[in-house]
Amino acid sequence: MTSLKDRVKAATDRGTSGRGPALDDVQHERTPDGIEEAAAGHEPDTSEGELSWLRRYEEHVTEALPGHVETDAFFAAVRAVMPTLKRCSPASTLQAILTAARFGLVPDGKVAVIRGDGAQAAFIPTYRGYIELMHRSGRVESVHVGLVHAAEEWSFEPSAPYPLDFTHKARPDLPKARRGEPILAYAFARMKGGGRSQVVILNREDAEEIRDEYSDAYRRAEETGHRDSFWHTHFLDMWIKSAIRRLEKYVPTSAALRALGDVEDAGEAGQVQITHAPDPEDAALVADAERAHRAAEATQDPARPGSVALPLKDGGRRGRSKPKKQRGGRRR
Repeated sequence: MTSLKDRVKAATDRGTSGRGPALDDVQHERTPDGIEEAAAGHEPDTSEGELSWLRRYEEHVTEALPGHVETDAFFAAVRAVMPTLKRCSPASTLQAILTAARFGLVPDGKVAVIRGDGAQAAFIPTYRGYIELMHRSGRVESVHVGLVHAAEEWSFEPSAPYPLDFTHKARPDLPKARRGEPILAYAFARMKGGGRSQVVILNREDAEEIRDEYSDAYRRAEETGHRDSFWHTHFLDMWIKSAIRRLEKYVPTSAALRALGDVEDAGEAGQVQITHAPDPEDAALVADAERAHRAAEATQDPARPGSVALPLKDGGRRGRSKPKKQRGGRRR
């Protein structure tokens, strides 16, 4: 018997080759009336079908959520966004919800969003979502992001000693007109135990080049004339997120953080996202291995880092391992 994740992937694959018509089912688990009509482009008469549909998959979504995420808060956010997804296929909506759950990012508009693009629903992390996962790595004390405005004092001299290599004196007391337009986005992280990452700085031209090269959603919005992508409606946030994504190269990362960019890129391309989302069992194994590695370093174990053995599943019984997932995604 296949898992719900497999059924969602198979169903979504059939409906999203290119960006064609969305699917109408998740194999034998049909969606209720109302949601079925919404997938075909007709709005349901009431929200009762949406609530019934959510209850059907509540157990699967709850199992995907990390323990620290409040289930009620997650489902409240999902219920709030469902009316905006009426024209999306049920399978794409389900896989977007499950993907958000796997990362433990509540789609409340603060750390993540679930948004419809035609008949396809997609999970989109905000820059705050990336910061949240950086904090969860356990080795990042704080992440600092900001925009430098034209009238503000700042300096960037990479060869200067820390903390003189980058300074920014923000002027939030000035009226917006006197602060001037944003000219730079920056991001850096402070590590637990001291130290700071490299400072990432992007000017507006850098951000526009990233947008033009990597954002399929931006290109589609331009081609259709809708101009409703986040690059159109939330340019400053996307500018900051581009800096945050580059910062990932210079901070200790987790498997979930590394996967988050691939998931976002898959959504941009109209592909199935859940296949890139972290598997809870695999993530636990990686976390155990990383803890063992740090413990070995703390005791000055002479063994090389690569020699730390991964814990075994099923109480130590060896079985056939899962094949590694292919990680596509584009790097920025």
